[in-house]
Amino acid sequence: MKKILLSSVALLGLASGAMAADLPSRRAPAPIIAAVPVFTWTGFYVGVNAGYGWNANDSITVGGVRFDLDDEGGFVGGAQAGYNYQIGSFVVGLEGDIQYADFGGDDRFDFDRDGIADDDFNNSDWFGTVRARAGVAFDRALIYATGGFAFADDATGWTVGGGLEYAFTNNLSAKVEGLYVNLDQDDNFLGIDSDAEFGVVRAGLNFRFGTY
Repeated sequence: MKKILLSSVALLGLASGAMAADLPSRRAPAPIIAAVPVFTWTGFYVGVNAGYGWNANDSITVGGVRFDLDDEGGFVGGAQAGYNYQIGSFVVGLEGDIQYADFGGDDRFDFDRDGIADDDFNNSDWFGTVRARAGVAFDRALIYATGGFAFADDATGWTVGGGLEYAFTNNLSAKVEGLYVNLDQDDNFLGIDSDAEFGVVRAGLNFRFGTY
């Protein structure tokens, strides 16, 4: 009889343990913490800019004789659009811009493709660039160099420069940039070679798409 009672108690204890194991835990579940998004420069952007531009080493060559022109400067402003791609701390991208430029200089010449002198080549009221950008990012700060193709009216050339950009928010950034632009227009029919070299310092704002 004693053995039967002991066996019954043992079986009852095993059954109670099994039932307790099946009950849900009374401990609170561990909190789920969302990962903080990492800031990235990767993405498309558009923006506006404004600054100052000045002529440098302007000249017209007629029949092999070079005539230097007065240097003048004025307001520069426009819009830009581009794309950045970040790899580690390095950022590469492509940017294009179109600019209004008021450099003054009413005493200069412009020789269009028809060979007729009319407006001032160096006083062209617009120019544009298409440039590659490459730089190093320090979290939300980006230091970069830039260079590529430049154009204005019937002239083409090149540009090089650099700048600093800082992202105040995930989508809004501001930049300060300097460019040197070299444009050349050669009229072989009249033997006239008109060069324009100018510098630009400008500040800009960019709105960046597709970032956190």
